[in-house]
Amino acid sequence: MKIEFKKVPTTKKDLETSLNSVKIEGTFCRISSSLVKIEAILKGNIDIDCSRCGASEPFSIEEELKLLLSDGIFKGDEEEFLVIEIENSLIDFDEIIQSELNSIKSDYHICKNCLSDNQLFEKEF
Repeated sequence: MKIEFKKVPTTKKDLETSLNSVKIEGTFCRISSSLVKIEAILKGNIDIDCSRCGASEPFSIEEELKLLLSDGIFKGDEEEFLVIEIENSLIDFDEIIQSELNSIKSDYHICKNCLSDNQLFEKEF
């Protein structure tokens, strides 16, 4: 789902969109001429590779998202919200979901088999 930055309402609007098996549910609204606030839950299931052995296993996601979307370069100080700078004044919610999924996948994940293996070093294959 895509929406132009200038068409985002100043009153909270419900947000529900999905990409593959992951969806965002929550609200979004414009809080200034160059900022949009998203408060939502990212939930679904994805396959994640083990950082030790490379095996893929299902992973359940249910994360709270607090995002500020900035139309251009963000010139402020925000600690509670993650700031995403938007190009071309076009908000692409599918791109936001994909970005969050890539962030989760880049974390260090260990599968159940490797958790039961008590070796202190990574295996080489």
